[in-house]
Amino acid sequence: MTKTALILSGGGARAGYQVGVLKAVKEMLPDAKVNPFPILCGTSAGALNAATLAVWAEDFGAGIDHLDRIWSNFHAGDVYRADPLGIAVAGARWLSALALGWLTHKSPRSLLDNSPLRFMLENSLDFSRIDRAIAQRALHSISITCSGYGSGQCVSFFQGRADLEPWKRSQRFGAHVKLNVDHLLASSAIPFIFPAVKVHREWFGDGSMRHLAPISPAIHLGADRILVIGAGRMKEEKERPQDERYPSLAQIAGHAMSSIFLDSLSVDLERMIRINKTLASIPAEIRKERGIALRPIDVLVIAPSQRLDHLAAAHAGELPRPVRALLRGIGAMNKNGGALTSYLLFEQPYTQALIALGYEDTMTRRDEVAAFLGIT
Repeated sequence: MTKTALILSGGGARAGYQVGVLKAVKEMLPDAKVNPFPILCGTSAGALNAATLAVWAEDFGAGIDHLDRIWSNFHAGDVYRADPLGIAVAGARWLSALALGWLTHKSPRSLLDNSPLRFMLENSLDFSRIDRAIAQRALHSISITCSGYGSGQCVSFFQGRADLEPWKRSQRFGAHVKLNVDHLLASSAIPFIFPAVKVHREWFGDGSMRHLAPISPAIHLGADRILVIGAGRMKEEKERPQDERYPSLAQIAGHAMSSIFLDSLSVDLERMIRINKTLASIPAEIRKERGIALRPIDVLVIAPSQRLDHLAAAHAGELPRPVRALLRGIGAMNKNGGALTSYLLFEQPYTQALIALGYEDTMTRRDEVAAFLGIT
């Protein structure tokens, strides 16, 4: 039986796009209650969506409705402290640590305090339902990838059937665990923006960092078919602009984040396509005779048809005033700094626009998506 995996990549607030795609998939299903993705793999903000789907695996449609309610009604304060005092305290700690770190031997932990996100996750996700969904065969497995600051290794923490084996590759590991909120917060801890989280013996940050093979956890867990939902345009040729101005801190940070969240996924997809083409030219009996363990994997990618940094720039004014003041100081409130803003803009107008775009992009490819998922 074909096992279909869903890969939800990182991207902060951009992950709202994934909800729109999944809403469209739900409408295509003959029975919205049945989970079409027995294998779920999430990284960064995509890990939050993947965990929600795992908790609701026994009723896929209800899980999508739950995600839609959350993302359609988001406010920045639901994810990080956006009030004047919270921003002032975070900024003061950052500046004092930078200025006096040599004296106190303390380094700044993060620019923003994401304790509201922990509170929301703890009160909205019942992780005990994951084991029940696995026992009822509504879910095969779920993987959440984090990046270890001490070891430099990417660890995919997965929960699934008892016979699933951990794996070990160069700088990549799979560990069979019971997932909890700490795994989600660690995976979504955008560097410098949100604090690292200690899981077991190591401090972990955003799972997209140094994740050179984002598709591999799904393959290790047994996927034959993979739907990937990206957080940015996967193939985009840009002309080099002539600009005399030195790039702002926000522009540099946005560039770094795009490299973390988008580039490795694009490279891994290209590698998979090349491997599939190579395998297609080798008959199955010859692969078996020569012990070639590789197998072709069907993959479909759905990614935004519009630039999300431009979309974010149009909605940047919706951020709370203290956050706008903080971001304006580093140049994030203009078009060139829109990439950074697009990851932090957890506000209704932007997230609703992302959901609408994801839904529209998927419905435009309705026949292709239905055929890929075997929906008749």
